[in-house]
Amino acid sequence: MDRRQFFTSLAGSAPCSATASLGPAYYTNAVFRTHENKEVRFYDDLIKGKQVVINFMYANCQGSCPITTANLVKVQHALKGRVGKDVFMYSISIKPEEDDPAALNEYARMHRVAPGWLFLTGSRYDTDTLRLRLATEHHAGIDLDSTQHTGLIRVINDPINRWFCSPAQASVETVVQSIRWADLPKSLEERKRENAIIQAKIDKMQVLPTWLGSLGES
Repeated sequence: MDRRQFFTSLAGSAPCSATASLGPAYYTNAVFRTHENKEVRFYDDLIKGKQVVINFMYANCQGSCPITTANLVKVQHALKGRVGKDVFMYSISIKPEEDDPAALNEYARMHRVAPGWLFLTGSRYDTDTLRLRLATEHHAGIDLDSTQHTGLIRVINDPINRWFCSPAQASVETVVQSIRWADLPKSLEERKRENAIIQAKIDKMQVLPTWLGSLGES
């Protein structure tokens, strides 16, 4: 198989199978308030039909939360125009008794968070329910300690029920890649176009990439 045939075969591969959304029965449709003091239903308004990035935090944190938020601000910038358009970012307080919308709004302002990213507070029952469903480690000692979950992000594409997890303080490139892994499968035409670009670049190389040698390419 020559190089052009190899990339064409990749473009023709069937997309990954996916199941449907877990829906409000799993995510809950609990009422939350945003840092803009707007009331929202968790599934219907924030998750349904969307690709989302979720992390847990609290405003009066002297540890990992400010570092995580600063890193996610860089991620938001790296995603450019996607945030608020086809990717939505949510930070859920693990100390809702302390974090009213005003406190979260000041936290978002302090970190210069751009549109498309909401900070959320709700009842203790609802925030704990979401934390245990979205960030569980299936270990009582970890799951019962809410602060254990402030260093992780969960990436979910609801329509295809695709989930990924990443350390929130990983490099911007690593976090962005985790988000892209959750993207909807590309159409055949899009993949053909991308592979044509890759092929054109390879054709211009005097020395082929070493990984092609493992495929028996000449």
